[in-house]
Amino acid sequence: MSTPILNVENLTVTFPARGARAPVVDAISLSVAQGEVLALVGESGCGKSMTALAILRLIAKPGRIEPESRIVFEDRDVLGLKVTQMRALRGAGIAMIFQEPMASLNPVQTVGDQVIEALRLHERVGRAAARDRAAAIFERVGIPDPRGRLDAYPHQLSGGLKQRVMIAMMLVVQPRLLIADEPTTALDVTVQAQILALLRELQDELDMSILLITHDFGVVNELSDRVAVMYGGRIAEEGTRAEVLGAPRHPYTQGLLRSIPSLAHRGGELEEITGTVPSLGTWPAGCRFATRCPKVFEPCNEQVPQTVGVSETHNAACHDVARNQPS
Repeated sequence: MSTPILNVENLTVTFPARGARAPVVDAISLSVAQGEVLALVGESGCGKSMTALAILRLIAKPGRIEPESRIVFEDRDVLGLKVTQMRALRGAGIAMIFQEPMASLNPVQTVGDQVIEALRLHERVGRAAARDRAAAIFERVGIPDPRGRLDAYPHQLSGGLKQRVMIAMMLVVQPRLLIADEPTTALDVTVQAQILALLRELQDELDMSILLITHDFGVVNELSDRVAVMYGGRIAEEGTRAEVLGAPRHPYTQGLLRSIPSLAHRGGELEEITGTVPSLGTWPAGCRFATRCPKVFEPCNEQVPQTVGVSETHNAACHDVARNQPS
């Protein structure tokens, strides 16, 4: 892998729970290379979105990024930046697309004005020229009647068009890293495919890196180069898309993949991961997945599993994987 544009080491985010501070993100490390798409995958509540917010330093109190955490973007210590420097980094350096565009778009301002405002914040350009640029960007992301849509309000657009507006706002600043948090979850399958194709096209065109936050392995297979699987605030498995989807080693990853509907399941019942995710502050002392794992054995409940290298690019944090590795 080429030199990382983003390097996260020992990232820990805690919240108050049961009279103490409990980690929702627990000492994770990951990196994203220039031009790469890394998918961060897992069930709701596993810490994926909290990881993304921490990278952008958007953790709201009483949440806290712990001092041992390290986030480096293009050789800059993100956690050491001043507030003004961090604001400058958001957008042109790192941009984020959220799952629900209405949470990001101003409902009382036209979408055109919002894109024009973003453009004029980053470039010295007159309003008429900015409007022309905004219309061109709308056309680039596939918004029908782009000039007419500039005067539409968010509530007048479909979910797919609102997501295209968000992508247009990202294109204005052309970030080096895009964090896409469940960008297609609320869309029907046809629109979802169109948005994924657009993101891949723009990523190739701009040589942009993407951190893709999702629980959908179909999206992972469509867009990602590498995959990191998260459970209970920790990284359970990481590798190339082919390794993680084709030969998963961690029992949690295997369970997730077995629960995906496919033609092979037609007429039969889907498998499920038994049990429920423990609540914050009640994790087992050892492996977070121990209470639900079909391969659990003696050390799992008490000892935190070490990350085991399955191959040069594939690893898993699992006691069972460790004991079955060739010596």
